[in-house]
Amino acid sequence: MTKTTLVAFDLDDTLAPSKSPMDPRMARLLGELLEVVEVCIISGGQFSQFKMQAIDNLPDSSSSHLERLHLLPTCGTQYYRFEGGLWKQIYAENLTEDEKSRALTVVETRARELGFWETETWGPILEDRGSQITFSALGQAAPVHAKQAWDPTGEKKNTLREAVQADLPDLEVRSGGSTSVDITRRGIDKAYGMKKLAELTGIPLDDMLFIGDRLDENGNDYPVKALGVRTHAVENWTDTAAYVEKLIHKFRASSAS
Repeated sequence: MTKTTLVAFDLDDTLAPSKSPMDPRMARLLGELLEVVEVCIISGGQFSQFKMQAIDNLPDSSSSHLERLHLLPTCGTQYYRFEGGLWKQIYAENLTEDEKSRALTVVETRARELGFWETETWGPILEDRGSQITFSALGQAAPVHAKQAWDPTGEKKNTLREAVQADLPDLEVRSGGSTSVDITRRGIDKAYGMKKLAELTGIPLDDMLFIGDRLDENGNDYPVKALGVRTHAVENWTDTAAYVEKLIHKFRASSAS
């Protein structure tokens, strides 16, 4: 197999159902993968979401390998490493108060104008994540079936993204999860996060493999593919689990030969 020093994953609908904890099978496999290779998780969620969905569900045996786990919340605008028994923030590309204020105002205004501002939600529609403003049409805690029904084609989300981007040319506006739009500093997306990861770890992009469910041109994983990083597309966490099982077998066979 092509040399792979690091395997990177999207989180929602790749490692776990949207905003939900990893299944025990996926958690076990991720723990086993950490035994043989560096692992990265990069997604639009906050660090607390990474912790709830992924870290807290890893088997106890993984604790000795957490130094190999790289966490890039909010699409790579933040970076965390496990050092001295604690998760330490290495950097954060935080928005200014003016940028946050404008982003929050514009995305709410445009969502209301387009008829996308829902009254029945599961948690807040707007979130200030420090380095990212996130619009979630149904709230962060909305059940998967409700999210899938709200915008099955992605048309609503893309229409909102285009309208907000036109009003915020100095910021980056991207489609996020199934019902979300993310706003960060200009030029920051998952490709930015992967380049920063390569810079800070010394692992070349050519030695990385990225696994995600939104590698289509309108997907938030696409910038990684456009960057030239090797990718593998999945539809859900069960696809990912099946592929990771094969990867672990190949890594172990390679190290034994």
